[in-house]
Amino acid sequence: MELYSKDMKKPKRLFGNIKLFVLCHGLLQLTQLLYSSYFKSSITTIERRFGFSSTSSGTLSSLHEVGNTILIVFVSYFGSRVNRPRFIGLGGLLMAVSALMLTLPHFLYPPYEFDSVLHDRHDLCRAAANASSPEACGAGQEALRISASHRVWLLMGGAQLLFGVGSVPIQPYGLSYIDDFAGAANAPLYIAILFSVSVFGPAFGYLLGSAALRVYVDVDKTGSATHQELTPYDPRWVGAWWLGLLVSSCCLALTSIPYFFFPRSMRRQSQMNGTEATTRLEPEETKKQKSSLLDFLKMFPSLLVHLLLSPFFLMLVLSQCCFSAVIAGLATFLNKFLEHQYSASPVESSLLIGAVNLPSLAVGILVGGIIMKRAGLSLKAIPRFSVVVLSLSALLLVPVFFMGCSSQDVFGVNPPHATPSGAVCYSNCSCPEGGYNPVCGSDGVEYVSPCNAGCTNFTRHPNNTFKVQVYTSCSCVADRQAQAVPGHCPNSCPHLLLPVMLTISFAGLIASLSHNPIYMMVLRTVPPEEKSFAIGIQFMLMRVLAWLPAPALFGMAIDSSCVWWKRKCGSKLSCGYYDNNTLRNRYLGLMLAFKSMGIVFLVMLGWKLRRTREYSLEKTEEGPL
Repeated sequence: MELYSKDMKKPKRLFGNIKLFVLCHGLLQLTQLLYSSYFKSSITTIERRFGFSSTSSGTLSSLHEVGNTILIVFVSYFGSRVNRPRFIGLGGLLMAVSALMLTLPHFLYPPYEFDSVLHDRHDLCRAAANASSPEACGAGQEALRISASHRVWLLMGGAQLLFGVGSVPIQPYGLSYIDDFAGAANAPLYIAILFSVSVFGPAFGYLLGSAALRVYVDVDKTGSATHQELTPYDPRWVGAWWLGLLVSSCCLALTSIPYFFFPRSMRRQSQMNGTEATTRLEPEETKKQKSSLLDFLKMFPSLLVHLLLSPFFLMLVLSQCCFSAVIAGLATFLNKFLEHQYSASPVESSLLIGAVNLPSLAVGILVGGIIMKRAGLSLKAIPRFSVVVLSLSALLLVPVFFMGCSSQDVFGVNPPHATPSGAVCYSNCSCPEGGYNPVCGSDGVEYVSPCNAGCTNFTRHPNNTFKVQVYTSCSCVADRQAQAVPGHCPNSCPHLLLPVMLTISFAGLIASLSHNPIYMMVLRTVPPEEKSFAIGIQFMLMRVLAWLPAPALFGMAIDSSCVWWKRKCGSKLSCGYYDNNTLRNRYLGLMLAFKSMGIVFLVMLGWKLRRTREYSLEKTEEGPL
């Protein structure tokens, strides 16, 4: 009986260790970010598969912030009144279910179809008199596809909203739990370790995206002969975007299970004579009277106003919102930027982001935590330190404005004035509306499809009869050969891909040095009893002002640089061609504008701190936080 009781106590002792909680929470946040980054790495593929615009896909990627925003303040306020680890575990399981829901469009809707001369020969130039009349759009197959695309967006949007609800307790409950039961000197380092481990989630997510997008989207539905015509470098290629979501769902479920074994409270670490010890921490609910939801709803406006009237807290959170908007723009559309500026495939761009860009952020966050612990940055020193490193990172982005090329000449598209004078060469070809099968003519000009190049015939590849080697008898090609080869014409900027990625990654590393100091400043600028509520307000403002609108804003900026849209039955779908110079300037310009606004808020905060001596903190404002 005695042995039995000892065995029962072992799990309690095991899960009563704050270090184990930090490890488990790091793994859960890692898988949470793995999911969200994988989804973002697949966003251009999902656009291509279902015909979404960048604005639509940007809105879709940020919809999970809606459910999170609505509930996070209430969940944070009741953090000291519930079993925080158990609620984190339930949230993780809910996120796993929502990730599974996102894969449903793949299994519920027909296989992907792409324009090809091998399947129906509609992409070749045929005399208008010999062309069969197109199917009426009102009841035709294309109209059904457009309607299905709208339903897909709604289904994915619902899954994203559910994911947002599940992610509500993760950050506020996890961080407040660590800050409550870790030693005061260890809390900054633990949180730095937590964030640095978590940052590898996006890295793994993009690497998973690189692997999954090498697989054809309908590999489980169609035979190999159907898609042997395509390669991952073909502009019509769609990878298996759903595959990584299944992996993410399993990982979220597995990392959620340990939370059901952690206690509601544990002993708090303290430092005694240089050795680690533990002290009993009284639960917060024994120190203050519990309040009902109705009481909280009555007090919420006054509590919110009281917190927002603190100039330190407000300027600090507004600066975080600006920097979060930059991260949101990078996470959602950096793939698209690399693909259109430097001719990178979705596989290549995901691989570079996962292997180069995101690990540099993890290093920066970890080094920032070490600087915070070793240098003992004071409250007044943090804004000065952050302004210096963030200004340097902004300056590093300036050369990227000039590291790009103009768009490739596309017949009838770029330059736009080519359309009136050149349209006659394929005006009798009865080209399908919205046909997209890019070819590069022997004259060095790109054409939207073989039909738009006036090609009437083709030859198959000698080593692969499922691929086209060359299109022939192309009346629009101003060259003796009058031929065109499948795919985009070569871009003159691929050699800049790696230098641009290294520049962006180094700028991110420098900027992330300020992440942990700014975050700890938020925790220390509110009274202990308002800590959970302040974290909730912080994340609510960051979601409302940054994570929710920023992807849509960046998507609108990208869409505004589109010069040719894919169309079906008169409806505008995804963009086929962008003006590269406009895309680069607007995407990077919006990023630099947000970063500059954040720096201004930090400068104002530092100026305010120098002029006041009345603000009280948990610890002295000149001492280390």
